[in-house]
Amino acid sequence: MNKPFNDTILKAVNNEETTHTPVWFMRQAGRSQPEYRKIKEKYSLFEITHQPELCAYVTKLPVDQYNTDAAILYKDIMTPLTGIGVDVEIKSGIGPVIHNPIKDIKDVERLGRINPEEDVKYVLDTIKLLTEEQLNVPLIGFTGAPFTLASYMIEGGPSKNYNKTKAFMYQQPETWFKLMDTLADMAIKYTHAQIDAGCKMIQVFDSWVGALNAEDYHYFIRPSMNKIFAGIKEKNVPVTTFGVGASHLIEEWNQLPVDVIGLDWRLQIKDARAKGITKGLQGNLDPSILLAPWDVIEERLVQILDQGLMDNNYIFNLGHGVFPEVKPDTLRKVSQFVHDYSHNYKKNQ
Repeated sequence: MNKPFNDTILKAVNNEETTHTPVWFMRQAGRSQPEYRKIKEKYSLFEITHQPELCAYVTKLPVDQYNTDAAILYKDIMTPLTGIGVDVEIKSGIGPVIHNPIKDIKDVERLGRINPEEDVKYVLDTIKLLTEEQLNVPLIGFTGAPFTLASYMIEGGPSKNYNKTKAFMYQQPETWFKLMDTLADMAIKYTHAQIDAGCKMIQVFDSWVGALNAEDYHYFIRPSMNKIFAGIKEKNVPVTTFGVGASHLIEEWNQLPVDVIGLDWRLQIKDARAKGITKGLQGNLDPSILLAPWDVIEERLVQILDQGLMDNNYIFNLGHGVFPEVKPDTLRKVSQFVHDYSHNYKKNQ
């Protein structure tokens, strides 16, 4: 590492003064990068993640290209499930497919307990490579949240409405809570291992929990989320929660022991603050805007930054992940604009 360590994002999470607003992009490593697409011609996602040097290269590539203030480990939320006995396959054009879906208590009781040093050693080796030798920014580790993981495990794959998952939750509540508890334990052990290997932050992706109303979230989901976040916080690293289409859950999230709430593009930052959210906020440019002309992108960036910069504990990101059609040069320009605009704003305060 030739460059000095850039800890801007860690300072922002702690509500400390920074010279600029930190920026990173969900799915910043991957499908929009020509170098990555070339690698994917030869290797699948699982094959890439099982090769630490290659996986480290993919993880670091966008940091070098876009000058982001954090890297996020390249892997999938499905990664740890194989360690507890879930037969999962990532199918091109479909996503995760589960060949042994959960139907009842017996299926839940058959699930094992993860041993990260054996089951996902390749993930930990990648983290060590990055944090000990390659990165000058914090590495963000992550895990899927119980509801989102359970939705795949019960549906057998991606779903548009999560009817099977919600029906399971309502029909078999005791089994549901046992499944949530099992997945929470897995998430804690998995993230602890990532932190021990060198990750400086953790993001918990509850991508599809917006399918639930706030009352059901409070009863069926929040206990396991409290357990996960409290467990991760034992390691004294900041934690972010994020979900899509879940703005109606923001008050619930505000009661959790998290440091940062990730917003999608449906709720403006000023409106989140108006709801009494004092925790750090992350977001929230609509990824589709990245395909617009630059003057449109810049206008939206200014609108978001003017709201985010009212507080120190703000991190710029997208409201969901980068998709394949986005040009790498656009992400580089966005990162540069966020850095320059926020620097000038802070300098003039």
